[in-house]
Formats: sequence, C-alpha cells, structure tokens
Amino acid sequence: MHGKLKSVDDAVALIKDNATVAFTGSGGGLLESDYIMAAIATRYRETGHPRNLTLIHALGIGDGKGSGLGRLAIPGLIKRIIGGHWSWSSELQKMARNNEIEAYCLPTGIIMTLYRESGAGRPGVISSVGLGTFVDPLISGGKCNDITCENIVSRIELDGKTWLHYKPFKVDVAVIHGSQADAVANISTSEEPADLDTYAVALAAHNNGGMVIAQVKSTTPAHFVPARKVTVPGVMIDHIVECPAQRQSYLAEYDPAISGQVAPPVEHPLDAPAEGIRRLISGLAVRELKPNMRVNYGFGIPGGISAMAEKSLVDSCWQMVEQGIHNGQLLDGALFGAAKYPQAIVSSLDQFDLFCGGGLDITFLGMGEMDAEGNVNVSQLGDTIVGPGGFIDITCGAKKVVFCGTFEAKGLQVCQQGEQLQIESHGANS
Repeated sequence: MHGKLKSVDDAVALIKDNATVAFTGSGGGLLESDYIMAAIATRYRETGHPRNLTLIHALGIGDGKGSGLGRLAIPGLIKRIIGGHWSWSSELQKMARNNEIEAYCLPTGIIMTLYRESGAGRPGVISSVGLGTFVDPLISGGKCNDITCENIVSRIELDGKTWLHYKPFKVDVAVIHGSQADAVANISTSEEPADLDTYAVALAAHNNGGMVIAQVKSTTPAHFVPARKVTVPGVMIDHIVECPAQRQSYLAEYDPAISGQVAPPVEHPLDAPAEGIRRLISGLAVRELKPNMRVNYGFGIPGGISAMAEKSLVDSCWQMVEQGIHNGQLLDGALFGAAKYPQAIVSSLDQFDLFCGGGLDITFLGMGEMDAEGNVNVSQLGDTIVGPGGFIDITCGAKKVVFCGTFEAKGLQVCQQGEQLQIESHGANS
C-alpha cells in the first residue's frame, strides 16, 4: 500500500487545528468510522489537538448512546457543524442548543451534492431545494442557534426564477469507511449495507489538496479487489487504518443478506405489522399505495407501511430509500437505510438525483409538527436540533407526499384492545 497503512493514532495526529473534516456514515453504524472518531477524541483529551474543527456530515452518525460523532462532543474540539441529521448524537444536539458550537442544518442531498461539486471545482450548488423552508435565507439560512452568523446559503435570480445558492465546501480531511483495501489502496465497500456518499466525500478532500483517511476491516498485500468492486480508487487515498473489529452495523458483525451478497430464499418471512397507533396510521397510509408505483419510505412510522400491504402490491412497486437501496426487505429502526436482499445498491448521491429530478411517484414521510396551513416541521422540535435529513430533497421531487404522524409530538399514551385503539393521555401538539 506504498506506505499508506498507518496506526489509528498516527493517522489522526495528521489532522490539524481548524481543519474541516467530512465524514461518511449513517445511523446504526452503517459505514461509520467509529474507530477513527474515538481516536480523535482520545488525542484531543491527551494533547488538546486537533481543536476548533468544522465537521460536515450528510446523514446522522452514531447510536444515540455516545458512539460515532457523539464521541467528539468535547468543548474546544469542535467549532462548527454542518449536518443533515443530528438525532443520532444527543451530545452534539446539546452543545448546539447551549450555543457551545456553531450549528447549521442543510438538506442531506444538498450536502452530498456539495461534496461532488466542491471536488469538481464548481461554484457550489444552485437548486430550488429548500426554497420557502428554514434553509431559505429569508428565514434562517440553515442557521440553528444564536452564535451561528456566517451565511452559507443565498438567494439568486437566474433565467427569471429564484434559486438557492449553496456555497462550496473546502474539505481538508475526509474520513471514509470501507470493507477492504488492496495493495494499491483501492477501497471496496462490497461487504457494507450501502455506499452512501463515500466517493463524493473523498473527492471533496482530495481535489482540495486535503487528505483522505479510510477505515477498513481488512487489508491485503495482493491486488485483490476486483475493479468492479472498487468504490474509491487508491489514487485518492492518503492513509488507511485497519480495524479488524469493525462491524457492518451496531446490530450485526456481518450479514451477507444486508450487503446484497446472497439471493433471497424462495420463501422468507415477511415483516410483522406494527402495533398500536403505528399500525393504525400505516393501515390508513397504505391505501395511497397503487400497483407499479416508485416508492420511498422515510424513517419512523412509514417504515411499517409495506408490512400492511398485500404482498402482490408490494412486489409490483419499486421501493427505495435515500441511502441508495432499491427493493429488498427494507429494514427499520436502528438499521433504517439498509435492506435484506436488496436488488440494487447505488450511491446516495445518485439516489438523490433520482428523487429530486422527479423519479418518485410517492413518498411516505414522518412528521414532527404540522400547522393548519399544512406546513411541516421535522428539523427542530422544541429547542432540539434534529435536521431535515433527506426530507426537503425528497418532498421537492416526489409527485405525491404522504405525511404520517400522531399530531402529538411527545407524551402520547395509547393502548390497543383488540382492534380498538384507546388514547389514555394526550401528548403535546408542539
């Protein structure tokens, strides 16, 4: 690997103060470089460096219990975060809420596209995605607390239309995750649940003169990775960190069904329908599903909709999620974004191009709050930053949007008695 293989301590020692560091990964441990994040935190505690970092992440990274980006929630280590989804790190949510760090929320698809456009030397992203939302500079420009002042989104006029211009990133360090590295430092993600934005994150750093650090489960001295299984070519990789204990997700060391390595059995168990109010909402939502639709499901209640449909109806539709998965047995909860027996896996960036360009007939999405005019909030609940994830990108392009929720954000208590649902106590509606 031409001297690129390094210990994790040596690799993170190369990250300088004030650097902008971009991470790939998705909640539940998907493509998460937790080994490297833990080492960054340890080095900062021991040496006080690196400090004042700007972190960028398109999807949520962590387990909600301190792993992933939550490890970096140390005063002085982070100056700013630009994130698409924050709920997997309550520690960083708290720092943003307390004005300890600058905090921005941008749509996940926009962040991923900015990686590519920044790496390609283009002047950011011009898009209608985000107009009229909190990302619009007429509202907050994606700023999420009182100490966040710099404008990173602007309104422009082009060909008689109003657009948002998202400024390009200057990424100094990319931290990516793969299954294996070969003798020329090619990185494969063939045993992972998804590819996510791995290539785009690496491109953003490499073409900015920055460095790319790849965490992998194994390395081989041979030129072993078949060309069609290479996600990032070795020419873009600066340092490789081997982590034999690396897991496919927080819930499994490795499941070949989740990485699409095995075909589904002729008969395999269907997902069990949700219970209680989730079952009721899913049962109502599934009425909107028609044969041969191109369908997206969001996180939360929508994850149980397909289990309420007839198998023939589900089989006739083409199901997709933003992590790049096509069809298969879509997983929910901590493994949302993965699937067992997927039929295709593309990059998240390509998936968002499909979504934003009108490639969805229908999307089912959760909601935090909705007002009388139909305005929906998922990005900040009370004083807690959640982030939109792919919500804004997806709703801008889908032909039909179905929101699924209880209208009661917290504290709702229900019980099920046979086929009847009884509300024991109402929750808050905001």
